[in-house]
Amino acid sequence: MMMSSSAMSFIHEPSHMGHFECPVQETVLTTAEIQELLSLLQAGNSASPSSEGSNREVDTVDERKRRRMMSNRESARRSRWRKKRRLEDLTSDVDRLKIENQELKNRLGLVAQKCHVLWRENNRMTSESLALRARLSDLYRILIAMQTQCSQ
Repeated sequence: MMMSSSAMSFIHEPSHMGHFECPVQETVLTTAEIQELLSLLQAGNSASPSSEGSNREVDTVDERKRRRMMSNRESARRSRWRKKRRLEDLTSDVDRLKIENQELKNRLGLVAQKCHVLWRENNRMTSESLALRARLSDLYRILIAMQTQCSQ
């Protein structure tokens, strides 16, 4: 039993217990507590005030370990919940983006169709314009020929 001498005080047991000095930490033990300690010592049990202190330390260490484990479990639970929420959010984003992508593809398809229609119409009108220019040129030549004949 390792105790500092300043932390110990010695008390004397009543005369029926014999003259046995029992070191205790600054608190005064009751007679019943002292008898219980003595019976433990006499029975060969290794429990002593210092081992009780060790047991208390072990209890507090065990208690801290238990609380840390509970805290870790709770933290892991919250982490799993956040991960699940993040996955749900990402899944929702994927679904929304798939719909948006399909809508954009549909719009692109319509624009491509309109572009094709306009391209064909532009080609038709370009051909018609060339034909009308050629006809106008022919008519202009005819008009000039007619004017030259009339002026002669």
